[in-house]
Amino acid sequence: MSTDTPQVTIYRTSWCAFCHTEMQWLDRMGIPYIAKDIEADQAANDELMAKINGDFRGVPVTDIAGDIILGFDRPKLQEAIKAHNLAPAA
Repeated sequence: MSTDTPQVTIYRTSWCAFCHTEMQWLDRMGIPYIAKDIEADQAANDELMAKINGDFRGVPVTDIAGDIILGFDRPKLQEAIKAHNLAPAA
């Protein structure tokens, strides 16, 4: 990875099962991320709404180096991780 700062941000809620599953999946892959609870943190909510132009459809919403992925869509997540060279060396 080119930087120590995670380039993956997950916008989530505390009760979202898919959010928790995605975070566990990223943990298993060794990919660092920042998780932001959009219900507990108004700044995170505002940040997410700005990124998606207010077109909220649910969580998780994942920002991978600027690519916005709605839901826990493994193929799209894997594609963005690979495109941005975020997968750790095995």
